[in-house]
Amino acid sequence: MKIELGKRFWLALTAAILILTFFVVGRNFLHAVRINRQINRLEREAEMYRARIAEDSLLIEQLRYDDYLEQYAREHYNMQKPGEKVYIIR
Repeated sequence: MKIELGKRFWLALTAAILILTFFVVGRNFLHAVRINRQINRLEREAEMYRARIAEDSLLIEQLRYDDYLEQYAREHYNMQKPGEKVYIIR
């Protein structure tokens, strides 16, 4: 009877350790998956911002020229020269 009780104890202890190990490993795996998703999302966001910075840098460079500055002001702010009539067609 003592031998049977000892076997049950070790079997239960082994099962408990295995279950605990699976929970810990599973939790860490899920955490790693979440972190990888967040990294991917942030990398896509960073690429979007890089593209936007490139567009804005090009616009800033173009706005240094008076001709483009005048065109930009007319298109985006509906500006006009004195005495000039502007017709907006949409």
